[in-house]
Amino acid sequence: MMFPAGCATLRARLLSATAVLAMLMAAATAAPPGVVRADPADPAPPPLRHVQYTVWTEQPYGNAEIYYRDTDPPNWAEYSHNPYLYSPNVEAQVGPDQKWNLDVYLANPDSWAMVTTGIQSDSTAMPNFHCVLAVDGVVVKTAQGPKGALCSIRTW
Repeated sequence: MMFPAGCATLRARLLSATAVLAMLMAAATAAPPGVVRADPADPAPPPLRHVQYTVWTEQPYGNAEIYYRDTDPPNWAEYSHNPYLYSPNVEAQVGPDQKWNLDVYLANPDSWAMVTTGIQSDSTAMPNFHCVLAVDGVVVKTAQGPKGALCSIRTW
């Protein structure tokens, strides 16, 4: 069956009219000129909390291994995939008059604030380590041990 030649022209005009109508509808629902629409903003991140870590020993010790958390991991899966990425390590000389202190800022210290310290793996020393964890100026955890100590709000 053949359609008359005029049908193709009519069909093209209908498609063109439909396209114009769609553009007019889109323009009518858009903001009027000079008015800016505000996209919903992402919620503000939680405020950062001041976390203070302190480590010392009762006997001078030259190379204390100290691991601490200075960054909130995005989630538990990311942390457990590579915990050392989120737990830097330093070696420090500590003693009764030589404390190691560090101030960091975390969004969720209840989950992520942590400092742990101990002797070198080949050492037999027992300098009796102490650690203190404070959040926003309030001591929330203390610990001590002959060869190491862990201060964390969360149970590991």
